Amino acid sequence: MRNFNELSERDVLALAITNEEEDGRIYLDFADRLRTDYPASAAVFTAMAQEESEHRRRLFDIYRERFGEHIPLIRRQDVRGFISPKPIWQMPELKLDEVRQQAELMEMEAARFYRQAALRTTDASVRQLLIDLAEAEAAHERTAEKLATTKLTDDARAEEDETARRLFVLRYVQPGLVGLMDGSVSTLAPLFAAAVATGHSWETFLVGMAASVGAGISMGMAEGLSDNGSLTGRGAPWMRGVICGAMTTVGGVFHTLPYLIPDFMTATILAVIVVVMELGVITWIRWKYMDSPPVSAALQVGLGGALVFASGVLIGSG
Repeated sequence: MRNFNELSERDVLALAITNEEEDGRIYLDFADRLRTDYPASAAVFTAMAQEESEHRRRLFDIYRERFGEHIPLIRRQDVRGFISPKPIWQMPELKLDEVRQQAELMEMEAARFYRQAALRTTDASVRQLLIDLAEAEAAHERTAEKLATTKLTDDARAEEDETARRLFVLRYVQPGLVGLMDGSVSTLAPLFAAAVATGHSWETFLVGMAASVGAGISMGMAEGLSDNGSLTGRGAPWMRGVICGAMTTVGGVFHTLPYLIPDFMTATILAVIVVVMELGVITWIRWKYMDSPPVSAALQVGLGGALVFASGVLIGSG
């Protein structure tokens, strides 16, 4: 790896050509991955890739006039100071806002790098070349803004933002909510059955932890094996399984932890308070993300929790 100030004018121009080609391919990758869910943004990145191709052609014409046909392969990772973007194929999921930000960052970083390099060089011809490249990158950024304004209208952006919200709910909120509901509600029966049957905090704690961890493993596997996400758009199955399993365990552990308190009655009162708080959080999530009326959501969640709690108490009293 070499320092930027060690490159010759020929090397810098070759590096610029390589960067233009790589950026254009990245934009085409963005467009390909976004086309199904975000067609307007995909059109923006396709047009940006075409602009990169045109800039590369102009740079190549200049290079060929000065140095001939052969262009040495000099890449970002060969020069200190560049930040190589993460390969798109290594990213299992693209978030729309992150893609837009990465595209803007690619152009801004390149322009800033060339400007800073121009200030450090003492060769007039190299300095002018770096300034020209910085202006070209700044023009790319203005072109991106223009393309976004032309192709990505307010209605299209609003529609894509709503699509992003739906996918977020489908891939993250829904499996997390399912797990939290299962962990917070289903573990009530074994926990309070053990509490009523034993009357001891430690034994109740062990039963609650076993129920929480077991439910988390079971729910995680069930969610992860339910479908591969290719038809439903629910995302990577392993991610859904991890989210669902973790939230199931968390939901059960929260109202189990009070039984670490040696005094049984204090632990039980605190556990009941925690259960009420958990059901309140579930109600809020259903209202916030699932468009459930708050009163209806509270009644449904409360009724389910009360039934499971009552069954645990009855079984423990038997």
